[in-house]
Amino acid sequence: MEKRTRRSFTNEFKVQAVELSEQIGSNDEAASRLGIKADNIRTWKRQLGRKSNSKDSRTPAQVMADLEEIKRLKKQVSDLEKTNYILKKAAAFFSQDHLK
Repeated sequence: MEKRTRRSFTNEFKVQAVELSEQIGSNDEAASRLGIKADNIRTWKRQLGRKSNSKDSRTPAQVMADLEEIKRLKKQVSDLEKTNYILKKAAAFFSQDHLK
């Protein structure tokens, strides 16, 4: 039995796929041209905050940049929380050492 690997797509590809879908007016047709599932395009539209045949004031590239920024900031928050935890433990350790 052959093991299937999950394909990953770049943000640029996702944006272009959504734009193609909107130009053509059909998720199914755009998906067949790109060799992907129509569900992928629907998911990417949802991620981009787009609805079928609706115009948004932000471009897909701007939305994807915002999503990347949110992802980066979440990682930064996580790293800072870990640093704070370590510093609190170190402060508690050194303050108890001083009492002995």
